[in-house]
Amino acid sequence: MSISKVPVTVTIMDKEYKISCPEGEHESLLISARHVSDTMKKIREGGKALGAERVAVMAAINIAHELMIIKKQGSNDPNISNHIDAIQTSIDSLLNTYR
Repeated sequence: MSISKVPVTVTIMDKEYKISCPEGEHESLLISARHVSDTMKKIREGGKALGAERVAVMAAINIAHELMIIKKQGSNDPNISNHIDAIQTSIDSLLNTYR
């Protein structure tokens, strides 16, 4: 049985992206996208005219670092692991749009 996916439009740094999302995870994807956008905006504001690709890569590294810290804290809660996996999938999808 395959998981049903629905299209979701997210906005990252004032640009819209359509992303396929597992049904029932719409809100989580929007929160993740907002976090990515906020992280990218902070990086862009703090840098000297960085290109969108570099900003995206730096944001992905920062967010991945946050996730590694959470994983190192030793949580075995499957809900957190699933949420981390969903965020990682969102990051991968967003990075693929810049390739």
